[in-house]
Amino acid sequence: MRSEDVVRVGVIQASSVMMDLERSVDKACRLIEEAAANGAQLIVFPEAFLSGYPRGLSFGTAVGMRRSDGRKDWGRYWRSAVSIPSPQMQRLSSAISQVQVYVVMGIIERADHGSQGTLYGTTVYFGPNGEILGKHRKLKPTASERLIWGEGDGSTLTVVDSPYGKIGGLICWENYMPLARAAMYEKGISIYITPTADARDTWQATLQHIACEGRCFVLSSIQFMTKDMYPTDLACYKELEHLSNELCRGGSAIIDPLGRYLQGPLYNEEGILYADLDLTQIEESRFDFDATGHYSRPDVFTLVVNEHPQSNLTR
Repeated sequence: MRSEDVVRVGVIQASSVMMDLERSVDKACRLIEEAAANGAQLIVFPEAFLSGYPRGLSFGTAVGMRRSDGRKDWGRYWRSAVSIPSPQMQRLSSAISQVQVYVVMGIIERADHGSQGTLYGTTVYFGPNGEILGKHRKLKPTASERLIWGEGDGSTLTVVDSPYGKIGGLICWENYMPLARAAMYEKGISIYITPTADARDTWQATLQHIACEGRCFVLSSIQFMTKDMYPTDLACYKELEHLSNELCRGGSAIIDPLGRYLQGPLYNEEGILYADLDLTQIEESRFDFDATGHYSRPDVFTLVVNEHPQSNLTR
């Protein structure tokens, strides 16, 4: 096997420092350094790593009402989000450039241009020189996520070129949107990234399905979270009292283009999964199934994707 046909990947399963941007960035930099020292050339972080997936919190909301203590926690969550560009993103870029690896980072993005109140669940793609190559904003926040995150648009259905093929993906339950998956396959994706907050057994079936359907490697990263990782001075902290200490058991995994596990799923602890991906398996796996080639039937099906930025601002 030629060295150029192999890439070593590292999938991070770790918690944020909840609602603390500076300390979350510190932790991200340490993990990047560790994974790179173990040979990883592509490193994937969980959904919302900067600076937290607020599992179990309602922010004081119910239909037709919002409590003032919930607004205080929302303000704290908003302030722990990260802007692009920002000093915190520059710190990440500098750490990445030191080790010369690709990094996929899950963030809560604060939109500082136009609306200053909206947050987005976002994936950011960094190149080895620390440059931001692209980002993807979650198209459809799931269930109560819609209270705290806005919707992305088709302009950030991002796939980036790399020496290892095209890298891209969707966030969590976006991967249950068949047309969104089809749009990613059409872009020629080879390494499919699925940061998530879903720790259920059924998520593993989804990962295997994507690998088999897209004939691509699937890298899924999720946070391992316990209740004692939350700041106890949250105004709504009492909402967590009835929950078990382990809020998210994890389930990160690396899967090959025929749906077979290379590593994971990892449960009940923080850790980093490593695997050496044989990139020749991508072409070999598409011998009998190619979703955008000999299995696509363009005479029957047509996919139209609006990739224009959507804005209510006059340009």
